[in-house]
This record gives sequence, structure tokens and C-alpha cells, in this order.
Amino acid sequence: MKSTANPMDELAKLWEAHRDSEWPKFASPDQGELMTLDTVISGCATCYLESPDGLDDQRRAILFQCLDDLQTLLPHIPEEAADYFTRLHRLAWLLHHVSEES
Repeated sequence: MKSTANPMDELAKLWEAHRDSEWPKFASPDQGELMTLDTVISGCATCYLESPDGLDDQRRAILFQCLDDLQTLLPHIPEEAADYFTRLHRLAWLLHHVSEES
């Protein structure tokens, strides 16, 4: 079944949920990289949602690399942090696709 939800509405809801969430408590050798990915993706979301110009080509390329890195790390994320990073991945994926269309 194809979703009829407005991608911008979903993006705004995901961003609000992510902003309101606390950093999960977990142990992982990838925690530093995950924190960096969270910071960069969050910066791209803020830029896209608050700037009339959206994301430039450089930010889109960075976001695409973050998506790739996060996809690689997702299978290794402890269960207690899985929801947080699954949401971050969905946010980044949606942001990348919405920004490509604008």
C-alpha cells in the first residue's frame, strides 16, 4: 500500500520527535561516529527546514554519505538505541529525497 502522507509533514514530525528525544544510553565502539552522524544529519535538517534555499549540493552529498555510513552501522547498534537511530536514518533518507525534489 502506497503512503499518501505528505513527505514534508512526515519530515517535520520526524524532526520534532528527534529533537525532543534524548541521546540513548548504550555502549558501542561506534558511539563517537554515531554522535557525529547525528550532529551532521541534524544540521542538515535544520538547514533544510529553516532556510528558504534548502540544501545545497555539498550538503546533499554529505547527507548521502551520512546515510551510507548510518546504514552500515545500523545492524551493530544495541537494541536500546535502535529506535533512535532507525528514526535518524528515516529522517536522513526522507530529507535527502525531499531535498532532491526541491
